[in-house]
Amino acid sequence: MTRGRGTDGVKDVHPLISRQSAHEHGMQRVDNDARLSDELASVVGGARRRAVRDGDRQIDTAHLLHSLLESDPEARSVFGEGPQIARLLGYLVQRSIGYGLRWQSGVEDSGAVPVVTETAGFSPLAAGCMEYARERAAGRGGPARGTDLLAAIVADPQARAVEVLERAGIDPREVFARLDDRYPLGELKPSSEGQSSPEPQPPSDEPQPLSER
Repeated sequence: MTRGRGTDGVKDVHPLISRQSAHEHGMQRVDNDARLSDELASVVGGARRRAVRDGDRQIDTAHLLHSLLESDPEARSVFGEGPQIARLLGYLVQRSIGYGLRWQSGVEDSGAVPVVTETAGFSPLAAGCMEYARERAAGRGGPARGTDLLAAIVADPQARAVEVLERAGIDPREVFARLDDRYPLGELKPSSEGQSSPEPQPPSDEPQPLSER
């Protein structure tokens, strides 16, 4: 067998493998959470892999939005088909080589959500969105779905995902309204007790600056 440079034959590649494995291990595998539907678990897994591949320190709402569009047909259908969805996907793909580079030195946090330790490896804002998705689904008596997470993401004007939506010409308030019309709380999978979780406030009508989030 041909040996690489170095006395052990793997010396040259070992540091790279170690760094990547440590980074991935640091992101808690919430995609195994029983409170998530299989579809949403797949979305979270895809977002985690994308963050690791791009060298990002945390999973943020833009990672989650990208994975929702790629892996969850139900969530994607909220946006319809047409030039806007193609433009949105185009902006998301450009993240690692364009505007998203400035996010690598910052943390996505609107200041309105607490750090949720159960979702270590997520930005504070993304962790809050994940927790809301679980709470929203708990009111129905079922696991969280992609539409629950999407509703939480578009409701916060400081989310990086909202910045990408605005760049693509998509109004997050309209997305929220479509979700509210299609999936009223408690009607997607009603629980026997008829309980429903509290609904997030719709996005503010006040324009928000596209700052480093």
